[in-house]
Amino acid sequence: MREIVFDTETTGLDPAAGHRVVEIGCVELINHMPTGETRQWYVNPQRDMPEEAFNVHGLSEAFLSDKPLFAAVVDDFLNFVDGAVLIAHNANFDMRFLNAELAALDRPNLPKDKVLDTIALARRKISGAQYSLDALCRRFQIDLSARGKHGALLDAELLAEVYLELIGGRQPGLVLAHDSAENTAAARPEDRKSRPPRPHAPSVKEDAAHRAFMAKIKNPIWEK
Repeated sequence: MREIVFDTETTGLDPAAGHRVVEIGCVELINHMPTGETRQWYVNPQRDMPEEAFNVHGLSEAFLSDKPLFAAVVDDFLNFVDGAVLIAHNANFDMRFLNAELAALDRPNLPKDKVLDTIALARRKISGAQYSLDALCRRFQIDLSARGKHGALLDAELLAEVYLELIGGRQPGLVLAHDSAENTAAARPEDRKSRPPRPHAPSVKEDAAHRAFMAKIKNPIWEK
């Protein structure tokens, strides 16, 4: 099973108000295991960067001015996520922005049935907790020292670790698979070492000693 954990950074909170995507970060998982494949795209939003957004991610208008437009990276992005389950924290936010960018290019929306929201997953797994990415990282003792500001790729990497904890811990199933392989190997008859039969019959001397001992027992119940 292929999954893509992803995150976006934007110029604001609402694509309907003219806000745009400025960064996309993706982390690939196969059978819930990180493959080491990641992608990161910085995107020129063709607009100013509000101070509130800059304070969150630190991506300035000047920094983004020479980056490609979304139209230039869309095919690379779509090819990378094609066929995968998409995993995001507060997925509705990211999906609204990505689908708005796709709609502006007359591209179809990303499929809703292939999106998993880790906030919803955390609420099902952990009752009465805080569900921000920072709070979940602290809960699972995931290192946050590199997270001075938000960044799409960094946050996707952290979220991948959180997601693995939410579904049962890092490298789920690895130990079981290892044990299963060992048990299968141990069960093969050709791998077993044969041992000579052990004698269990008493010697003449041991039999005589046993009979002498039993004779000393008065009124044994097995003779009644």
